[in-house]
Amino acid sequence: MNQERYDYIIVGGGSAGCVLANRLSADSSHRVCLLEAGPSCKSLVVSTPGAFAYFMFSKKYNWMFDSEPVTEIRNGQPVFCPQGKGLGGGSAINAMIYIRGHRSDYDHWAALGNRGWGFDDLLPYFRKNECNERGGDEYHGDSGPLYVSNCRNYYRVNEHFLKAAAEAGYPLTDDFNGPQHEGVGFYQFTIKKGKRCSAAHAYLYPVMGRQNLEVRCGSQVSRILFEGNRAIGVECRANGQTQQVYADKEVIVSSGAYNSPKLLMLSGIGERKLLDDIGIDTFYDLPGVGQNLQEHVDSCVLQESLKSDGFTTSVPGLLKNAAEPFRYLFGKKGKLESSITQAGAFLRTSKDLDVPNVQLHFIPLLYDDSGRDLKLMSRNGYSCHVCVLRPKSTGRMTLRSSDPDDPPRIDLNFFEHPDDRKTLVDGIRLARKILAAPSFDEYRGAEISPGPDAQSDEEILARAKARLGLVYHPVGTCKMGNDELAVVDDELRVRGLERLRVVDASIMPTLIGGNTNAPVMVIAEKAADLILG
Repeated sequence: MNQERYDYIIVGGGSAGCVLANRLSADSSHRVCLLEAGPSCKSLVVSTPGAFAYFMFSKKYNWMFDSEPVTEIRNGQPVFCPQGKGLGGGSAINAMIYIRGHRSDYDHWAALGNRGWGFDDLLPYFRKNECNERGGDEYHGDSGPLYVSNCRNYYRVNEHFLKAAAEAGYPLTDDFNGPQHEGVGFYQFTIKKGKRCSAAHAYLYPVMGRQNLEVRCGSQVSRILFEGNRAIGVECRANGQTQQVYADKEVIVSSGAYNSPKLLMLSGIGERKLLDDIGIDTFYDLPGVGQNLQEHVDSCVLQESLKSDGFTTSVPGLLKNAAEPFRYLFGKKGKLESSITQAGAFLRTSKDLDVPNVQLHFIPLLYDDSGRDLKLMSRNGYSCHVCVLRPKSTGRMTLRSSDPDDPPRIDLNFFEHPDDRKTLVDGIRLARKILAAPSFDEYRGAEISPGPDAQSDEEILARAKARLGLVYHPVGTCKMGNDELAVVDDELRVRGLERLRVVDASIMPTLIGGNTNAPVMVIAEKAADLILG
């Protein structure tokens, strides 16, 4: 076996890993090795914003996990759990929406005993991370690596969504990440000059020439190596060969909410009984590994349209857009320079609530099952997806076996808490209210789902479960804290072990009220300071 030594080994080149590789290698005296199981993602399809739907079918760029099936959800079929695979991770395949969440999300982390993780503590990192095309102010940065741009709206129906929301009595906002988080408006995106700005594009590719930074794609880490309670390196496989790579300072696991706890468990770190059941010797009994899984459950109102100015996969629809690839290839213009998910909202289903509890994604097509229902998309229509922002139900992730190639067992455990059921039903009623406003009169056809016959809470919930999906924001499986299920402390060090940290969405103790990509980069920015400090 080959043996190589570095100061820092980063396992996973996703949104967090790219940030860490940049910041830790900025000092030329630090030798940094980034190990990524997937490809480099330096391809035209990755950089094209409008190619988002392709990644739901691509095993090259997507781990394509599935949840454990539940009888009453999707008619007993698994829920699709996509995860980015390759440099940039989720930021290389996501819809590029730039959202931070609400101030209260981070203040709640701090209230749980996590020092330095309140909103005011993290706002400087958000500003450091961001280069917003609108310029800098007290909320936004204008010189960070991550470029954030305004929406390029190519679908007239999006304007009707904003007008309808105002008619239904909801406020409008022009900045979900500014002083007025609540409201309806256009999203901003991690897109720069018509090209995706993933964490790899923002942080990693510009510094790949550093002599003290080595980036290895196609390298799947199978276990962490220890000397006593101290992490000293990892074992990985690349090109059919097994090799050990050693870290003189730290091993940092940044493989995401599914693959980070998976690696810990494969290394014997987790709940003893669960490890015993699959034949893994327990190295360190840490019951919280894989527990506390939280995800943004998503269901939708699907509405037929009397107009054909949205997007469809029908032959006429595709012919209408036949020129778009050429507009993009030869000028980075047109519909492919933008995300298809352009308008949305953060709203309260009750005036008694202090903060928004649902997020809406309005899409100018009939979108279900992560865009894999091509037959549905061949019809003219639009979708309003409803996301439960702060679920009270938690699931868990465990291993199927001791084989690193086996996908994890994902138990989402949606709707264990009755409040989550109520929030989703109330959110669907709210979406229906907006879609019933006068501004949609010229568009509105028949409601496909939940369907006009679904009016009671029970009927709406049943129909919602039949089309249930995700917003692709799994967190919490290596939670930060000091309780019995905490895996890392507030400096992201694995409890009870030395020179081992976890830095990614899995450390979030609770799910934030919004998209998770930007917060994960900020977690990594702060982690880099903690490591170097």
